[in-house]
Amino acid sequence: TTEELNARIEEYTRKIGCIPACLHYQGYPKSVCISVDDVVCHGIPSKEQVLKSGDIVNVDCTTIYNGYFGDASRMFCIGDVSEEKRKLVRVTKECLDLALAATRPWGTMGDMGYACNSHAEKNGYTIVREIGGHGCGVHFHEDPWINHIGVPDSGLLFVPGMTFTIEPMVNMGAPDVYQDEDDGWTIYTQDGKPSAQWEYTILVTEDGTEILSY
Repeated sequence: TTEELNARIEEYTRKIGCIPACLHYQGYPKSVCISVDDVVCHGIPSKEQVLKSGDIVNVDCTTIYNGYFGDASRMFCIGDVSEEKRKLVRVTKECLDLALAATRPWGTMGDMGYACNSHAEKNGYTIVREIGGHGCGVHFHEDPWINHIGVPDSGLLFVPGMTFTIEPMVNMGAPDVYQDEDDGWTIYTQDGKPSAQWEYTILVTEDGTEILSY
């Protein structure tokens, strides 16, 4: 179950001297977010949710170490996953890596967003617009807000010393999403089609970038 994964992740996090940042953050009840298939993000681990062959799963961990936050997520394919879903997972990782390659000191957020979104669109996918990356350092969520859609040579200027997440959420169908009204956290695709996400926390350096959490 996703609850069993949550328990293992929390146990290991504490074993290595870290703190699970998600636990009790703004009322969030678990130590990690686990999002399956049409859940875009913020999936709450549950004893009732059993992973099955064919699922694609995002595990999103944020950890506090020595007062600093590190945020990362990755995708997992469970058992016999369709090629259609596998392609979504693969292309989403490519979007992340292209976005990272386009992020450079004195470059713009528009450059990064364009590299990310154009690759998604080229493959027939869409990127969620309402949810983006964020600054990450001494607080969980800091400025700036990171847009994964952009126009080259426009938007925020990246400068050395900035730390933030790049975390495109790529939908197989339309970009529209909605929040579960009952739990107040889980974000689903509006059309019920699968979504995938990969995430790094990065540092902008004097001559490029460094991945801090992956």
